[in-house]
Amino acid sequence: MGKLSKNFIVFYEDRNFQGRFYECENDSSDLHTYFSRCNSIRVEGGFWVVYERPNYMGYQYVLSRGEYPDYQYWLGINDAIRSCRVIRNVGNSWRMKVWERIRIYERPDFSGQMLEFSDDQPNLLERWRYRDVYSAHVQDGFWVFYEHPNYRGRQYLLEKGEYRRHSEWGALHPSVGSIRRVVDF
Repeated sequence: MGKLSKNFIVFYEDRNFQGRFYECENDSSDLHTYFSRCNSIRVEGGFWVVYERPNYMGYQYVLSRGEYPDYQYWLGINDAIRSCRVIRNVGNSWRMKVWERIRIYERPDFSGQMLEFSDDQPNLLERWRYRDVYSAHVQDGFWVFYEHPNYRGRQYLLEKGEYRRHSEWGALHPSVGSIRRVVDF
């Protein structure tokens, strides 16, 4: 596989980029045949979502270009990575304020109080008086919901579209502490 590809990720079985490894350029619904555990990752290009279970299920982690020498660097709870996919058509930073917007709602089905914004929210409680977000409408772009403030806890990728209930973005609970845009600088 050539590292010239725009999207390129390398999974390593051991910490600090040691042990058996697997290079990937495209979505993969089952990585288990290539490695048994994942303790470090290098993202050479693109933005990726890696999942704890096959078929894009379980905990998800959004990774940008960089080195992750230990699963704790991507906020992982263990060394299980079983599927991955590329986030395609990530917006450029220059167009973020103009085009990429998200609306969040206090109740399911886009009801109750609504807040619209186009910038990162490191502590959602500072702008939103509710701890929970029950529905969301991504008008453009890609956004990551984090369970806790300051981009901590479980992560959920939301792409352009409507999410009538928190379960539609994969969450068991509606708690959202921070929100970040996925942007290519």
